Amino acid sequence: MIADIYNKALTNTIYKAIESPHESLMSKSKPSDTSFPIGEKELTWMMALTMALNAMALDTMLPAFPNMQADFRLLGNDVQYIVGVYLVGMGVGSLFYGPLSDRYGRKYIMLWAIISFAIFSIACAFTPSYIILLLLRFAQGLCGAAMGVLVMSIIRDKFEGDAMAKRMSMIFLTFMIVPIIAPSIGQIILWFAPWQFIFLGLSGLALLMALWVSMRLPETLSPDNIIPIEAKLITNIWKKVVFHRSAFAYICASGMTQAGLYGYLSSAQQIFDIVFDADDFFVIGFAIIAIGIAITNYTNSQIVMRFGARRVSHSALFLFIFCGILQVVTAYFMPQSLVLFLIIITLNMAMIGFTSSNFSSIAMQPFGAMAGAASSFQTFLRTALGGIFGAIIGQQFNGTMLPISLGFAVTGMIALCFILWAENGKLFTRPNAPRV
Repeated sequence: MIADIYNKALTNTIYKAIESPHESLMSKSKPSDTSFPIGEKELTWMMALTMALNAMALDTMLPAFPNMQADFRLLGNDVQYIVGVYLVGMGVGSLFYGPLSDRYGRKYIMLWAIISFAIFSIACAFTPSYIILLLLRFAQGLCGAAMGVLVMSIIRDKFEGDAMAKRMSMIFLTFMIVPIIAPSIGQIILWFAPWQFIFLGLSGLALLMALWVSMRLPETLSPDNIIPIEAKLITNIWKKVVFHRSAFAYICASGMTQAGLYGYLSSAQQIFDIVFDADDFFVIGFAIIAIGIAITNYTNSQIVMRFGARRVSHSALFLFIFCGILQVVTAYFMPQSLVLFLIIITLNMAMIGFTSSNFSSIAMQPFGAMAGAASSFQTFLRTALGGIFGAIIGQQFNGTMLPISLGFAVTGMIALCFILWAENGKLFTRPNAPRV
């Protein structure tokens, strides 16, 4: 009887939270576990490097593509699936970590995912066939999904609005240092050992992160916000995300801009090798492009509180589309110019540094009381859209820059349509601007 009364009261509380998504929880509670207090800088580094495990799992593989292609006797663009199946795993896994962390807390779900990631990394190193490698990469992606979902949930537990966008920009800035150096790490390993050692290195890094998280990360989920794992409650939260016009549109827009990124990522090694005959320059060229994204993430963290997430991200989206169109033009008229390609694609990819964190923060703003499940579903939508359309773009690679160039231009225009729909055609607004 007492249990029934408790469950009914808890359910009513949850439904009230769902019906009032705009209510800020920052003044209600503080993290429940203070045995290992952590400063904001350490939290930023920890969350960034946790997310960076995904970047390492993707970018360190790229220099090894020719080796894997030779070992498994792959044809055409089949080697790109090493990236694609990982992204699919991330998308599918994103559905589960939010509800689990809303029920059991952020910290221990994250620990379980990182340790499992390390185990599957070891398994990938000893795979006997390409099919089994792809299955293991999918499982590795399932674990990697936790890094994105839970990082966003942890930051949303502590911040909201433009303040959240600023912290996410700093996390993305630190996170983007990894793509700058990850291909170089993969290449250095290949100088001394076969590609299997890249996976063994990933497992070692994951275990170090698990140790850091276990020792220093406090639990950020407030006891007031614990949500039981009930299908009706979870589906209600998912419905809230889908039918919240602004949140749904911004997540779709973010997924479409990331599709260009994923399309480039899966075919980057082939572009440098086949289009420009510059395979030896791949690591340097990849780093130059990644530096552009890192710079814009830092810039975003400095200006978003002044101008607002919408104004910054809307401006960046127009520049993203413009650069995509420039890529199409150069692909037609100057297809062999490596310098021009690097300049334009660096500018194009840099705009993702302004759109990703801001679009995600805007989409998460209404869901403070259900951050885990909302972040989980939003990450699923964003990754699914980006992964599917990115794979389609990558598979169109035909030895020229035209497919990837068209991919950037078209996905940017689709993203703009979503933003116009979200904002009723009124761009560059700043609702609920902070008072000075």
